[in-house]
Amino acid sequence: MSNFAPFKPWVWQVPENFNIGVACTDAHLGTPAAGNIAMIVEDDKLGTSQITFAELAERTSRFAQLLRNLDVGDGECILIRLPNCLDYPTAFLGAMKRGTIAVPTSTLLTSEEVSYLAQDSGASVLVTDKAAWATLKDSLHSAPNLRHVLLSGPGEALEVAGLDILDLDSALSAINSFEAPYPSKATDPAYLVYTSGTTGYPKGVLHSHRSMIGRTPASTYWFDFSDVNDRIMHSGKFNWTYVLGSGLMDPLYLGKTVIVHEGRNDANTWPRLIKKHSATIFVGVPTIYRQIVQKSDFTKTDVPSLRYCMSAGEHLSDEVLSQWRERFGVDIYEAVGMSEFSYYLCQTKSRPIRPGSAGFAQPGHNIQLLDPETLQPVASGEEGMICVPDNDPGLFLRYWNMVEETAKLVHDGWFFTGDYARYDADGYIWFLGRKDDIIKSFGYRVSPYEIERVLKSHPAVADCASVGEEIEKDKVLVVAYLILHPGSTTTADELLAFGREHLAAYKAPKTIYIATDFPRTKNGKILRREVNPSIAIAKSISR
Repeated sequence: MSNFAPFKPWVWQVPENFNIGVACTDAHLGTPAAGNIAMIVEDDKLGTSQITFAELAERTSRFAQLLRNLDVGDGECILIRLPNCLDYPTAFLGAMKRGTIAVPTSTLLTSEEVSYLAQDSGASVLVTDKAAWATLKDSLHSAPNLRHVLLSGPGEALEVAGLDILDLDSALSAINSFEAPYPSKATDPAYLVYTSGTTGYPKGVLHSHRSMIGRTPASTYWFDFSDVNDRIMHSGKFNWTYVLGSGLMDPLYLGKTVIVHEGRNDANTWPRLIKKHSATIFVGVPTIYRQIVQKSDFTKTDVPSLRYCMSAGEHLSDEVLSQWRERFGVDIYEAVGMSEFSYYLCQTKSRPIRPGSAGFAQPGHNIQLLDPETLQPVASGEEGMICVPDNDPGLFLRYWNMVEETAKLVHDGWFFTGDYARYDADGYIWFLGRKDDIIKSFGYRVSPYEIERVLKSHPAVADCASVGEEIEKDKVLVVAYLILHPGSTTTADELLAFGREHLAAYKAPKTIYIATDFPRTKNGKILRREVNPSIAIAKSISR
């Protein structure tokens, strides 16, 4: 039996009409928050920029009107490929205020990967910066619905035949009036994120406007928004679901200031910016916390404003937690989430951190650990699949263009996450992870199938197996084992370079092993758990 009193019952308040873009901007007009700073961006090249809630409300309304003027219809997709900048919330929230679907993508993706997302989403508009456009412009021929490109930042707006190319700042400045935001239903599509899929291609995860409300338990139990003047320093990029929620939508919804960085960073970057902007909350991934305690000299006296820290993406080691406590005098509260459901398990200030545990299911989320065969709850201490009621406001709507995949995982009243966990006697959840092959490396979820698909496209490669390789405690690298065609003279170094060219940096293998065969089942399926350096005859390591 648990030694803790139960959490207070959570009552969902989901109105019929709700729009994330409005909730994060216009909702603050006429309140004391209107004049407060909504976002600060520290850019190594462009310097410091900031915007108030009132200014963000107007700028996002201008963006929504721009889409109307371009005859972009309800429900069309707006592909966003931007660095951390003020144009990111402008486009992301503005697209939703128009009634279109925002599609955030990573700046780490190659032009080939962006082209695939533009094609799969059917995006009619691309919002990107001029530097990226120079590398993307010749790769979008496979996106037949793309009509408009809105270019952010300094540089040249390079023309491309068949596309309407506009400078975003100039286009927004030319708008003198704007219509009221689109009156979206809470269940209408709002944004589409892409995550690693088992087919070798990313799969789209479609969220509704109610997902903003679905994350409000986290604002109570994972965040600690106890100071009216809280400032949140986030170390991530907005394209990631984790950052879109905890570093953009959630704080702005509550009228809090967000601080982000663009450019190169090292262990000193984050404490320096926390100190400069008097940030009260820091949100990062375990890798960032590990770098700060191992490679910087900052202590609590250097960042007196810092009172609360949060982490997600992968497990935070006990060692780093202990070192952080000693250096900065505060705990790091972890959460677990996924692209389909954002963060739903977390550690919380109201109960002691139990190192290694994911904490508790946030009130409101009726998480159950089920036997996927019988759909019955497992006993305390036993391993069960984490399942989410299919009516949870935070749950995604469906997989984009993947009816069968949606039906496979959403049925019988539940969403079957594929993640396994167990409860202990006190109700703490011990997260065990997936039983599939997804690689978790430095906070990123990487599909081995996507890596294998790309590497198998090289003419010298006969077969491929990509796995995660733990090189030290809690440090996992993406690596690939390749079997070459007989007679091939292609080297591991060349294949390593091929991976870097065709895959985003966080997906590209850091080591290439050459092998002659793989351990397999009787049916010929690769036994990934038995793939290790002992089968290699050569290798190349990324430096």
